[in-house]
Amino acid sequence: MFLVGLTGGVATGKSTVSNMFRELGVPVIDADAMARRIVEPGRKAWKAIRAEFGQCVFHDNGELNRAALRTIIFEDEEQRQKLNRITHPEIYKEMCWEAVKCAAAGHQYIVMDLPLLFEAGVMVAYMHKIIVVTCEEDLQLQRLMEQRHLSERDSKLMIGAQMNMDQKASMAQFVIENSGSLQDTCEQVSRIHVNLTKSFFHWRVRLFFGVAIGGLVGLVYLISKKLMNVGKGTSWTSSGEKWHPLTLK
Repeated sequence: MFLVGLTGGVATGKSTVSNMFRELGVPVIDADAMARRIVEPGRKAWKAIRAEFGQCVFHDNGELNRAALRTIIFEDEEQRQKLNRITHPEIYKEMCWEAVKCAAAGHQYIVMDLPLLFEAGVMVAYMHKIIVVTCEEDLQLQRLMEQRHLSERDSKLMIGAQMNMDQKASMAQFVIENSGSLQDTCEQVSRIHVNLTKSFFHWRVRLFFGVAIGGLVGLVYLISKKLMNVGKGTSWTSSGEKWHPLTLK
């Protein structure tokens, strides 16, 4: 099994692409879903956000007030970095656990939906391939305003907080242009899926882990044999002669 990173700008259509991969039978692990899970009341990240940002970013029922927190972090780089340091490690832990379960189920590859894959940088090295979803800038702004019910100013702040789309595309192995019809996007996803399923990389990964596990089992076996011999009362002479069982005279 290998990992495929899926990223792009906000409102470029990553969720649409993720659903298309799911329809093809490919498991998708969504960082946004993990982000919602880790800030559930009482969890480690929830407690850290409360301690760092105070009660003002929480509703009366204890749930995180995302709108209030968004207002703080998108206008202050330092505050955004504070939040990232709290949430990103917990998100990656959740995603890695989900990936282990997918690997155990025997999937050839997993799509990791990571909106800030390049910005955070932590997971880039673990991706065998990276897909970037792009669209025209005006369309991205329009989609964001409609989907999140944000003002033009707030939408531009959110877009500006992420890496430039051209820069992301230049670092990807596959780019999906999502400014056209759903059919056009679906065809692009299908071509990428066919390309990825032809890869033998997952067999190399399985071979590596198989050899590693086999070596570990062999080492445990050798140590066990040594301990058994010691338990039987054997010794080794310091002169380099053959060893003999200890006997009572």
